[in-house]
Amino acid sequence: MPSPEFIFATVAPSSSSSSSPTPYVPRLRYCIYRGMWSQLPENKHNTAPKNPRVYDSDMPTFTTDVRMQKVGQLFATSAGHAAKDEQVQGSGGGGPCEAVFWVKEKGTQWRVKGTAFVVAPDIEGEKESSGVRTVKSEIGGRMRLVEGGEGKEGEWSWQRELTGHFGNCSPGMRGSWRNPPPGTLVKGEPDQDHQLAQKVEDLEDPIARSNFRVVVIKADEVEQTDISDPATARRWKYTLVSDAQDGKGEWKTEELWP
Repeated sequence: MPSPEFIFATVAPSSSSSSSPTPYVPRLRYCIYRGMWSQLPENKHNTAPKNPRVYDSDMPTFTTDVRMQKVGQLFATSAGHAAKDEQVQGSGGGGPCEAVFWVKEKGTQWRVKGTAFVVAPDIEGEKESSGVRTVKSEIGGRMRLVEGGEGKEGEWSWQRELTGHFGNCSPGMRGSWRNPPPGTLVKGEPDQDHQLAQKVEDLEDPIARSNFRVVVIKADEVEQTDISDPATARRWKYTLVSDAQDGKGEWKTEELWP
């Protein structure tokens, strides 16, 4: 795609002052597709160490700031129902989500439905939290060994993949993770560590890296709607059918009217 934007939808608990008749309300925003997890896109400007080609997957990724509301929503609507700020600082999440891509050049819309998990700096820390275990189980369970990858699993690192995503961002984008806290009131000048329009060259910048996250979408249903030709318009629904033996399953395809 010439421009890889997509709409990412989450649900958020409705507040006591909300007029919503349901306990959850939808929240949407545009994000930038950053490739499939474990298949870091090539970038000649990225100097970060790269993982060897061991795995592939069908899980889209995007980068975000832990201070953004979407991160808290993915935790609050997960099985663990984490709601406190300190509970969303590490890896975890798993709340429901939907991503919509419109490929104008092809007249095709893709809807990706499933759950989303957050990969944080603690993904390979000394102590493994329940959130880290959840991410490695849910995301790791959908990672497939590529041909020739057998026996090299120990050479692949979650932390290296996280740093690789940070390195794939431009210095200006990396600098956005040193911005003033998103969504907070503008009251005077921010401190020197949190300024707009910074450029970060250091791949281990402590402030930027503390706020940087990769979100991985684990899809269980995908819809492709092709309306490029009204006479032959079709919709296809792909549903993941679980395999009890390897946990990865296979995709069932159904052709539908658009």
